[in-house]
Amino acid sequence: MTVGRFLRSLGYHGLDGIKVHLKENAPGITSQLPNILEQLQKDASEGRPLATQIAEQIEMLQHIYNLAGQPQWRDAVSTILSSGHVFVTSHPSLAGIGRYFRDRLTFARDQVLFLDGANGSYIELFGEPAEDGLLVVIDSPNFITSRLLARSARRAGYKVLLLTGQFTEWAHEFANITLSLPPQRANSRENLSAIMALLEYLATSVAHAAGEAAETRTRRIEELQGMFAQAPLR
Repeated sequence: MTVGRFLRSLGYHGLDGIKVHLKENAPGITSQLPNILEQLQKDASEGRPLATQIAEQIEMLQHIYNLAGQPQWRDAVSTILSSGHVFVTSHPSLAGIGRYFRDRLTFARDQVLFLDGANGSYIELFGEPAEDGLLVVIDSPNFITSRLLARSARRAGYKVLLLTGQFTEWAHEFANITLSLPPQRANSRENLSAIMALLEYLATSVAHAAGEAAETRTRRIEELQGMFAQAPLR
């Protein structure tokens, strides 16, 4: 009531009135974008570290946006959705990112597993190869077993989706689909921001392609989370 009286004193008809005013008068981000980019380029040219880093991030996102319009992106999305099982693996240093990607995919489909290689055997993958299985390899300079994993998975009958740098020589031989990361910056050992962005937008594309099935599955996951989060421990 107090807020309502205050808004009326300013000439608005309650909360709805100020919402309409803000909607009609707030400048859109698209109209501001040219000025923002011009200022950013100016600051970067003057050697401001934060501006330089943000400009690099914009270039990276532009690379991924262009990649999302290519046939291999569509192939990656359709293969993730159509495969019987999806396995995701990465170097242990990127395990958190790999598990996050696995979790995002579970909102669109079932049978997604992250392999951390902690048992030293990848038995989950090679014990009894799954029909129509897919292995997603998040490659990085430290992941020296990525090539062996991709080759072994292909020989076991899996398809391989490889997320890697632009000049991975063995990609064409052992990967069915390759999504190339933006060029790595000299001061970025793992190209983490590019990996995270690519995985996030790929998961978003998968959920969008899944359509109503993903929406239904998301609602069910939220229901289960609400149920188990409130269950008392005994």
